[in-house]
Amino acid sequence: MKFKHTQNLDNNKDIIIPCKKGKLDCLEEFTSIKNLDFEGELSTHQLIYGDAGNRIYLLGLGEEKDAVKIEEAFRKLAFNTKKNWSKSIQVDAQSLSEDAVKQAVIGLELSNYEIGQFKSEKKKQSKLEINFISKKDITIQLKEGKYTGETTNQIKALVDAPANYKTPEFLGDWATKSAKTYNYKCTVLHQNELKKQGFDAVIAVGQGSVNPPVVIVTEYITKPNAKIDIGLVGKGITFDTGGLSIKPSTNLHYMKSDMGGAAVVLGVVELVAKLKLDVNMVGIVASAENAVDKNSYRPGDVINSYSGKTIEIIDTDAEGRLVLADGLSYLIKEFRPEKIIDIATLTGSVVRTLAFSAAGMFTNNTEMAKTMSDIGYKTNERVWQLPLFEDFEADLHSDIADLRNFSGKPIAGAINAAKFLEAFTESHKNWMHLDIAGVSFGDSPYSKMKSASGFGVQLITNYVKSLN
Repeated sequence: MKFKHTQNLDNNKDIIIPCKKGKLDCLEEFTSIKNLDFEGELSTHQLIYGDAGNRIYLLGLGEEKDAVKIEEAFRKLAFNTKKNWSKSIQVDAQSLSEDAVKQAVIGLELSNYEIGQFKSEKKKQSKLEINFISKKDITIQLKEGKYTGETTNQIKALVDAPANYKTPEFLGDWATKSAKTYNYKCTVLHQNELKKQGFDAVIAVGQGSVNPPVVIVTEYITKPNAKIDIGLVGKGITFDTGGLSIKPSTNLHYMKSDMGGAAVVLGVVELVAKLKLDVNMVGIVASAENAVDKNSYRPGDVINSYSGKTIEIIDTDAEGRLVLADGLSYLIKEFRPEKIIDIATLTGSVVRTLAFSAAGMFTNNTEMAKTMSDIGYKTNERVWQLPLFEDFEADLHSDIADLRNFSGKPIAGAINAAKFLEAFTESHKNWMHLDIAGVSFGDSPYSKMKSASGFGVQLITNYVKSLN
């Protein structure tokens, strides 16, 4: 899609008229019909025709409380009706705020996502020009919305891709190409370098797979010789069988999505580079395939880690926290960022706690928690804080190693995983863990099977913006 700003409306061309619930006075200049059977409820739409036979799409934006869902309203409208659009369409943006304009563009761009990327016959996407009509200068909002929607679609495509294509090396290649295109640095650490530097936990998780693990290091630096403002770490398990603690076969095919946290990190770094934000940022992706093989690590094994701490393996299906532990330790040792956020599809426990409504947020920093929570509500990518009480440290106790990777208890699983990660943060005062297992991948009105949501790209990018 191509987005343009113009000040003048063409009454002979198709147009989208966004309307808030109960505030339909704006429709008088487009139609003389009094009873339209349309009230402006969120995400509802109605088609009427103008005097020139042009299509006029009335789009409901709901009430004030629905302001964070404008993106979804535009996405739904475009998804359902753009097959009938000509090469161009207008959007009446006169009554939209700058933020609403950006949301509208994101929603329209998201409607372009084609989940059937591996079908032999692909749908042809027509090149649409969308003209936003406004007396205000909304050029920046159009550009930022376009970039955000595009990047989110790319990240969703990564998460939805099958594991035989999406190996750890594939993620490394993706990041390398992105870095060249958008002018940031990317280094991919391969097997020999991982051994040399001591990424023992990453190696242990990946040693049962024919596809070797990698660690991807991305650096976006705008202030040379200054501190790193923020470091991100993403879990990049490209397929998770559970290892020798093998998962049930039901829905096992969806474990291609277990690199959702890595996808967010890759997407945020790319989007921040596109937007040219004034920030120093590092993104780390620790990527492996957790497979079943004669070389797989076992329950009962004791492995080392980048930090030097030894870990007793209780459950090989608690592998995400192992690769994150190495990623966190590496980030802190090599870059010493002011703030750290790790992102992962980490536990089923967080889904049982928060369902599919919010990500689990863990931090001892109340300022970070409040800022992230506020941004989550504004972007409709909500987070909810869960505790990191000292009470849970006993669940990590091991008689034969420094700590164990799984408590074995059927309770507080998300908290225990977060406490495990905390042990590798060197008591960093500005660390946050986000468990996105329930919100990264799931049911969608835009696909028949479960699919990627794109959750986290806007949340973390807007958090990065808040640092300036």
